[in-house]
Amino acid sequence: MFSWVSKDSRRRKEPELFRTVSEGLKHLYTTKLLPLEEHYRFHDFHSPALEPADWDNKPMVLLVGQYSTGKTTFIRHLLEQDFPGMRIGPEPTTDSFIAVMGGETEGVIPGNALVVDPRRPFRKLNAFGNAFLNRFMCAQLPNPVLESISIIDTPGILSGEKQRISRGYDFAAVLEWFAERVDRIVLLFDAHKLDISDEFSEVIKGLRHHEDKMRVVLNKADQIGTQQLMRVYGALMWSLGKIVDAPEVVRVYIGSFWAQPLLVADNRRLFEAEELDLFRDIQALPRNAALRKLNDLIKRARLAKVHAYIISALKKEMPVFGKDSKKKELVANLGDIYARIEKEQQIPAGDFPELRKMQELLLSQDFGKFPSPKPRLLEAVDSMLAHDIARLMELVRQEEAQAPTANVRGGAFEGAADGPFGLGYGEGAGEGADEPEWVVARDKPSYDEVFYSLGPVQGKLTGAAAKREMVKSKLPNTVLGRIWKLADVDRDGLLDAEEFALANHLIRVKLEGHELPAELPSHLVPPSKRRPE
Repeated sequence: MFSWVSKDSRRRKEPELFRTVSEGLKHLYTTKLLPLEEHYRFHDFHSPALEPADWDNKPMVLLVGQYSTGKTTFIRHLLEQDFPGMRIGPEPTTDSFIAVMGGETEGVIPGNALVVDPRRPFRKLNAFGNAFLNRFMCAQLPNPVLESISIIDTPGILSGEKQRISRGYDFAAVLEWFAERVDRIVLLFDAHKLDISDEFSEVIKGLRHHEDKMRVVLNKADQIGTQQLMRVYGALMWSLGKIVDAPEVVRVYIGSFWAQPLLVADNRRLFEAEELDLFRDIQALPRNAALRKLNDLIKRARLAKVHAYIISALKKEMPVFGKDSKKKELVANLGDIYARIEKEQQIPAGDFPELRKMQELLLSQDFGKFPSPKPRLLEAVDSMLAHDIARLMELVRQEEAQAPTANVRGGAFEGAADGPFGLGYGEGAGEGADEPEWVVARDKPSYDEVFYSLGPVQGKLTGAAAKREMVKSKLPNTVLGRIWKLADVDRDGLLDAEEFALANHLIRVKLEGHELPAELPSHLVPPSKRRPE
């Protein structure tokens, strides 16, 4: 008797099966978490509802910093090309949020068009109004880096008197919206003029729930000597310790993230190691994107559950008469309600929303219109956390195992992985018809003098010997790595006299302010390396 009840109950407890993590995340959110959020008006208090594009989009990197800390130049360095809407200068130049994304054609998409495009994860930004949308755009361009990630450039955070200028929209709220959805938050500081304005301090505090995504870059470190750099680093860590309320020390990367010669090259080896570490971290984002989205879903579900308990408790306390005075009393005593829910439901204190912010939001709400409790919705979320998430975790591990170690390719990432300047080589590695005129030929005699003074073995230089000479240019390793890739025509990790001359010619081209070619044009290919027609 009633055997069908027990079978149905067992069937509901079985975790659902999904083909991909993205498919599972979308299904669990729309069927189990979203009904709870809508019933208890979660979106009015915390975060707008998520859409399919939020689960399908590429990993995003959010750059935050005061003006003139090198945010736009950092993007230009990663891409190794300009992007639409790019402006660089010592004063505040980027006054807009610019989403730098991949696309078949180069161009700019204005904010009002972005927020109505269901394929892009920006539809909910419509809530911030025209004042923001007029300062929001997408710079679309074909670039291999942007095939794997997207980058969000933000307006420079102001200091001093400039802070009094109204932006016309809630700048901190927009940053927090992005912080919830991106995979990495990079805070940039200028080593040459380290100061944390009040606005920047408030922004960092507003990101306090996303410390796991945060990385800090102490940029322009080549402008100061070693002793001063040590003092600046210590001052930065002390300042961050007061702002970032976390037991773990935030990871700080030190370097000069642009494609120009180092002004003070004393710490070159340190900058090399730091840049490689940061690049590895960014390159791992596509591999870890599914896990990040799963983690964000769990965090959101826990907050939604707590929110439901808070709304239910307030609804239960409301009398038939004297609602206004009771509302003020409940808001004032919200901390006691938190403590009671924490004890009754066995919920960690860290899952509760910030008390002061919740009190401010509640003051504008009509408690009489709060919904009646629906335990069934909470049970569905509990079931999701207890059963479905575990099954999805197995799928995450499978997808991670099948994904390549480093997904982000192209741009500066290529230069960081080539020859003795990147991941593959240590200091001592690398042992062992009418043709166009070779433009390097006229300067080759002077390059040959240097080449033979370095003691080539069997007519070739090792990677270590060539590197010691090439770093004298003070160009960053990402640039020298690209030059190495172009010059090492035989791809044997060794440079002969022609390849060495070509490398030095390309260094001179870069120092003169010209761009490096993506592939060697025919007039740069050494004569002995040219293939017969």
